[in-house]
Amino acid sequence: MDYLSEMNVGEKLQILADAAKYDVSCSSSGVKRSSGGSGIGNATAAGICHSFAGDGRCISLLKILMSNDCVYDCKYCANRVSNDVPRATFTPQEICDLTIGFYRRNYIEGLFLSSGVVKNASYTMELIYMTIRLLREVHRFKGYIHVKAIPGADPLIIEKTGFLADRMSCNLELPTAESLKLLAPNKTRQTILKPMRQIQNCISQSKNELILYKHAPDFVPAGQSTQMIIGATPETDYQIVSVAESLYNKFSLKRVYYSAYIPVNQDNTLPALPLGPPLLREHRLYQADWLLRFYGFNAGELFTEKQQNFNIFLDPKCNWALQHLEQFPIEINKADYYTLLRIPGIGVTSAKRICQARKFNLLDFDDIKKMGVVLKRALYFITCKGKLMYPIKIDEDYITRNLVDPKERLPKGISYDGGIYKQLSLFDDYHFGQDNILANQGVI
Repeated sequence: MDYLSEMNVGEKLQILADAAKYDVSCSSSGVKRSSGGSGIGNATAAGICHSFAGDGRCISLLKILMSNDCVYDCKYCANRVSNDVPRATFTPQEICDLTIGFYRRNYIEGLFLSSGVVKNASYTMELIYMTIRLLREVHRFKGYIHVKAIPGADPLIIEKTGFLADRMSCNLELPTAESLKLLAPNKTRQTILKPMRQIQNCISQSKNELILYKHAPDFVPAGQSTQMIIGATPETDYQIVSVAESLYNKFSLKRVYYSAYIPVNQDNTLPALPLGPPLLREHRLYQADWLLRFYGFNAGELFTEKQQNFNIFLDPKCNWALQHLEQFPIEINKADYYTLLRIPGIGVTSAKRICQARKFNLLDFDDIKKMGVVLKRALYFITCKGKLMYPIKIDEDYITRNLVDPKERLPKGISYDGGIYKQLSLFDDYHFGQDNILANQGVI
């Protein structure tokens, strides 16, 4: 305690900024708030936390923990109570001074504030509330603020905080209740979902009040998000995507974030990762997440009974198309918007452009290429004016081999079988193409 009392703000910042790096549940918010000439800072619709604005600007925020002194003993967490690590706790005024100081130097445009559980959940949430209240009401800070809702905290404190923050998040931590019980024995699924439900209800109520009263206070205008750790427990990709889909449907979340498990502790219940964190799996989950939110897919369509995990060589949309070749090729000039979205190489923007442009003229391959369609993927699944771009076979193996980037094609002797490439070998060498696997980071 004597050392902590003598620790300066710079030393605390070094400890607590480093401790916050494992929390990825912050991103572009889409919220707008003007200073109105009565305060400093603003939150733009372009985004926060190293996001990019429409004009190319990088928007950043101060991302720190209130404290890394936690009473919980989650086995995957660097700040678990049983770890012997340097501990620090900010005071609300110290965080305000840092935020305002960094903003005045043009280092940041907002704040992301999380925390370990100090003493208990309500005490920690009260510290966060006091900090945000000082920023908003005393320092007149109008910039973007994203804070954590601490599971188990007094609902009244969470509600008061929500009227001051732009976004709140409550981390699910792990995909299933069984995994949570194994690796985070101090937490329960029910305790985590309770504040998520409260935030959802308060957001809905706030929107209804704003319809009736123009100047009613706005509750968490940028919505709520959550985060899941991927790879620390044995769930399949289908289970994880199904959980995310359920969260979107039941809690109206803005985003579900996926964090590849990084081993920071030694424990016999944690997996060994000889090949490093599952970054490709995390990437595939984000691709599937976009398909759920913007492309009209559901979790059951992206997987089959035999294939419960992602195809490591193809993005989920291409893999789905290869499993449903009976629906292709699709005529660009006739397909509706939602059918266009299911074609590999066609995104939301290009699908809208196609629907708009074909009102005036029949489109050909050159036209849709100018609209942003990625023809190197789309050409196997579409026709323009009733014709294919090239003479091709509508065959799974043929299309798959051509979709894989030529620079990353597999060595001679590797065959494609049911969505998984396998090398014919005398030895059981599953990791034959790990370099190729990790290199294949394509987009939908």
